[in-house]
Amino acid sequence: MTTTPGSPGTEKQLRETLEALAHQVQPAPDAYRTARGDWLRRERRRRLVLAVLITVVFTLAVLIGLWVLNQAPSGSGAIFTGAHSPAGSAPHTPIRPVISP
Repeated sequence: MTTTPGSPGTEKQLRETLEALAHQVQPAPDAYRTARGDWLRRERRRRLVLAVLITVVFTLAVLIGLWVLNQAPSGSGAIFTGAHSPAGSAPHTPIRPVISP
């Protein structure tokens, strides 16, 4: 009996053939343990690579930030400008509280 791809017997026949084939397959006794060990090793390696990558990026960001701060001119500041600047020519005079009698 020949079945065509659209006939109802094709799916049943394919299922029976695959079930018979699956019953012939014998897994290795330690297959689960081996697969789990491989998965755990990959997971540890992934976490280690991620930790190293985060450490490298953080270290580079800190070093670049320190380098940029070190490149600023030491005589003038961008925040304090004018007569009230700590680095300006006018001496700093402390503010004294006024005490009323």
